[in-house]
Amino acid sequence: MSTILEKISAIESEMARTQKNKATSAHLGLLKAKLAKLRRELISPKGGGGGTGEAGFEVAKTGDARVGFVGFPSVGKSTLLSNLAGVYSEVAAYEFTTLTTVPGCIKYKGAKIQLLDLPGIIEGAKDGKGRGRQVIAVARTCNLIFMVLDCLKPLGHKKLLEHELEGFGIRLNKKPPNIYYKRKDKGGINLNSMVTQSELDTDLVKTILSEYKIHNADITLRYDATSDDLIDVIEGNRIYIPCIYLLNKIDQISIEELDVIYKIPHCVPISAHHHWNFDDLLELMWEYLRLIRIYTKPKGQLPDYNSPVVLHNERTSIEDFCNKLHRTIVKEFKYALVWGSSVKHQPQKVGIEHVLNDEDVVQIVKKV
Repeated sequence: MSTILEKISAIESEMARTQKNKATSAHLGLLKAKLAKLRRELISPKGGGGGTGEAGFEVAKTGDARVGFVGFPSVGKSTLLSNLAGVYSEVAAYEFTTLTTVPGCIKYKGAKIQLLDLPGIIEGAKDGKGRGRQVIAVARTCNLIFMVLDCLKPLGHKKLLEHELEGFGIRLNKKPPNIYYKRKDKGGINLNSMVTQSELDTDLVKTILSEYKIHNADITLRYDATSDDLIDVIEGNRIYIPCIYLLNKIDQISIEELDVIYKIPHCVPISAHHHWNFDDLLELMWEYLRLIRIYTKPKGQLPDYNSPVVLHNERTSIEDFCNKLHRTIVKEFKYALVWGSSVKHQPQKVGIEHVLNDEDVVQIVKKV
């Protein structure tokens, strides 16, 4: 393992030494590709026996969504979980109090949301220090990340944590690169650009691909992309997760500083100890999770508004709704009656492809 780490540090120091200009862009692209390959080896080592995983990290997924708390030790992650979910996660005045993942669950707007208090991440976690690899592996499975920061030293910590998570292939608050990429058996590298590129040209793309031993591929760049974007697409194991930065301990700063903090994007100032600003945090969490609620209506009865079926924003058809209830319903499905903002008439008869909106009421009619 140390040899991989040595190679990574050698490449990083060489990248720091190299001046960025047109002449060195191909060399830097090659170094970035080598770095990405080494990082991947670090996350999932090649071959070897499947050794026993360390206990206490992987937690069964429950509820409609999963939110992970990431942060350095002693920023108030456990206090926040205890106060939000009523789960006791050990809290003390020294660092590294939490040593394993502590799950909690809250109900918000009818949806069950699982909260995970992950152990503190330290600098160098992406290189395997301080159980950081297991922590970040659990963070990859979350639908949303709460990055808990101490508001007295927020931006330095924020940069370090983002760097650790980026090293693990987690991209925060970003969209997947709009690049079409397909490997072929023959025909060489075929590069099409829909807009003028400031960084990537045919030679640089070929250099990066040759590092991955890819010599035949179709690539279409639909926007002004960087070499990092191209490497992300080739690697194909990147995960794009929304993230909210929680600036904790706001009871220790002045009102003027608080006004400045409020202007930072994706940010919520809170005080976990005094329960300040939790409603703002939960509202933003709901917005970032992009969940929608669908109410069920049995025939001849009133809709059940207490326990909605919660779907993710990208999968909101009647078919997804049926599958969420039970797998066998789709086979017996005849049509559905829908009340709400997704239809013109109340109620309206719809087929299995109809897309639902938040807080629609659905009654399913089965084949006899």
